[in-house]
Amino acid sequence: MNPNTKFPTPAFVNELVGKLGEVLKQSPARDIEQNLKAGLTSMLGKLDLVNREEFDVQTEVLARTREKLAQLEARVAELEKQQRDAE
Repeated sequence: MNPNTKFPTPAFVNELVGKLGEVLKQSPARDIEQNLKAGLTSMLGKLDLVNREEFDVQTEVLARTREKLAQLEARVAELEKQQRDAE
């Protein structure tokens, strides 16, 4: 880097990034990252999770089921009232 410039040159930055990349490839940090990813993937795989699309579908099904239940409860209440009135 030229001492007269205030900011590093793009070539210097590219060289520095390249060297850091090489160091990181050779360091145990890369192995640690891979092991963490593998461990997290394994743990998440053991959980009983659903994707967003399936969750949204089931939310819609639940909403329709609740609406139908409310209609049926109202119908039962109406029939019970009719039966009481007929007695």
